[in-house]
Order: sequence, then structure tokens, then C-alpha cells
Amino acid sequence: MMNRILALFLLTTAPLLAQEPSADRIQKHIEKLASDRMKGRGTGSRENAKAAAYIAKHFRKYGLKPLGEDGYYQPFTAKVRRVVVPDSLRKAANVIGFLDNGAAHTIVIGAHYDHLGLGNQGSSLDKNPQGQIHNGADDNASGVAGLLELAQYYAKNDVKEPYNFLFMAFGAEELGLLGSRHFLNHPTLPLDRMNFMICMDMIGRYDPNRGVGIGGYGTADAWPAVFQDVTAGVKFFTDRAGNGGSDNAAFYAKQIPVLFFHTGGHPDYHKPTDDPGKIDAKAEEEILKLEIKLIDKAMRLPKMTFTPVQ
Repeated sequence: MMNRILALFLLTTAPLLAQEPSADRIQKHIEKLASDRMKGRGTGSRENAKAAAYIAKHFRKYGLKPLGEDGYYQPFTAKVRRVVVPDSLRKAANVIGFLDNGAAHTIVIGAHYDHLGLGNQGSSLDKNPQGQIHNGADDNASGVAGLLELAQYYAKNDVKEPYNFLFMAFGAEELGLLGSRHFLNHPTLPLDRMNFMICMDMIGRYDPNRGVGIGGYGTADAWPAVFQDVTAGVKFFTDRAGNGGSDNAAFYAKQIPVLFFHTGGHPDYHKPTDDPGKIDAKAEEEILKLEIKLIDKAMRLPKMTFTPVQ
């Protein structure tokens, strides 16, 4: 009898456990997106378009509804402003998938997928960046891996949550948050239907002495209640500000509550040495499990009220 009960328990829990964030999958996503073959995913490059297609393929695999303007894609034109280049206008796109739970409001989860390419679009901190592949494993293949893991989890967990989910991979963040700003100025889902936004940018280089920084704690009246009594397999701390760091700043400017996850700076930031072998995928798995705890707690509450951070 006990064996039957155990077998039934394993049968009912295995599908959910299989969809939980996985260090192995995280590492595979990062190795794919940040390999030398992807040539740094510079905006306007063929490899940047390949990265977008990789994300769209997984959104399709997870059964997400396309919510771009061309299937999963929301094309736009990005302009390089920080350096003078002959091709300053470049094709870019956001990649957008929607998990429709029939709810009135939606949680946004986002990460940018572009990086610095071959060092010719500005922002590199290397002394001689031109022609060097800036793989951007932490910045921000790590965030995209997190985006894909959360998309798979919520799409495949056999639970109909009380909120919808909008999963977005932003283009041209490195050129000035261009993808997120374009979406917010041309939304494919009304902004007043958005509850809050989760942003992941550089979550792959966990330092146990520092912990994971979570910005945006002051952007909604409900965040303190959400964080209360939450524990995690990684150390974390909160910061009230929500208007800096990454694409979360664009959402904050539209008065949408945000949380921004970030494992901190390091010597490889915006350099060709930001490689997949330096990623701590197991720690990222724990960061994503923490995010799921926070999202699940937030879903027990009514739609949040935005609060500006003074």
C-alpha cells in the first residue's frame, strides 16, 4: 500500500519538479547564446537575430501565445549614438510571448538579449575592443536563461494562476533601453493591465559575500508583505530604488512596480572575458526559485499600487 502511495506521489509531483529551474538547462541556454559563434549578439547583427529566433523557438515550445506585431517579434529601428559608425540605424526586435490565464491583470517578466557584438557599438570597457567578441554570458545571457526557465515553469506547471504572464526578451538594451522603451510606447498589451514587472540582468555571477541585489522594493506598497518570511538558497538583499540598472527603469518611468535582480559587477563586465565558463548556474537556479516564491506570494494579493521612490 505504501509503495502505491509513493508511486502516486511521484507521478503527481514529477511533472512540476521537471519544470522547476534547472542549473543544467540554465548553463545550456547560456552556452548557446554566449558562444563565440554568436559573436556577441550585437544589435543589427545576424547573430542577434539568431538569438531572437532561439528565444521565440522556446516560447513556441512552451505554448506561449505570440504577442508581438509579427508573431513573437516586435520589430523596431535602433540607433547607435555612443560612437560614430556608418550603420548607425540597425534592425532590432523584442520577442514577446503571452501566457493567458484569462485574468484581468498581467505580470511582466523580462530580460534583454543583446550585447556588445564585436566591440564596435560603444560601451566596451576593454582597452582595444574593436573586433573582439564580447560574449555577454552574464550580461545578459544569464538573464535570458532565467526568462526561459520562468516561462517554462509557469507555462508547464499545470496551474492556472490568478494573473496572466507576459514574457519579453528586449532588444537593444545596451544602446539605451531601446527595446523596453519601444514596447512601452507601442504596447501590445494595455499598460493599465500590468501588475508589476520582474527584470533580470546579470544574475549569473553570484558572490556569496554580497548576495543577490533586488531593486524596486520601494516601488509598490505591497512588496514588504511579499518579502516577509521568504527564505532562499542564496543570500539576498533589497534596495528601494527602481529607476536604474536595466529595462526595469523604463517600466518604473511608466509607474509600473518593478523588481530588478542583479548579482553585481565584476572585472569582466562589458569586456570580451564575460564567458560562459564563469557562470554559477547552480546559484542562478536558486535565484530563480527565490523569484518564483516572490511571484507566487505576490499573486495572492490584489493588483499592486505603484509608489514613487523618493
